[in-house]
Amino acid sequence: MTKPGNTGVKRINNAFFYSLAGLKAAWQNEAAIRQEGVLIMLLAPAALWLGDDAVSRALLLGCLLLVIIVELINSAIEAVVDRIGSEHHTLSGRAKDIGSAAVLIALLNAAIIWGLFIYEKFCPPL
Repeated sequence: MTKPGNTGVKRINNAFFYSLAGLKAAWQNEAAIRQEGVLIMLLAPAALWLGDDAVSRALLLGCLLLVIIVELINSAIEAVVDRIGSEHHTLSGRAKDIGSAAVLIALLNAAIIWGLFIYEKFCPPL
């Protein structure tokens, strides 16, 4: 059974504008999104310079975008948990901690990838 509502191009159009609204809300309300957004703006040109081919550039840019993706999901989890209630609950804390851990892993992933590229570019082979 299908859900009632818009279909086709209208649904895609609505989804696009809901996504833009989500990005705007995240930028306005989440300091981490702003910090990582600025970091991406600074590192994107460096990724184009550091990468020797399309695949390496895609890897350098993709790992940065992954950080933002995970941060957006973490922010959504935190918003839902905060909406449910402000009292301390073990499951609420666990959900927030797991979301935060996912961001940490994405950041470590990016740091490792960038570190390997920088090492290869600037350190002589052994």
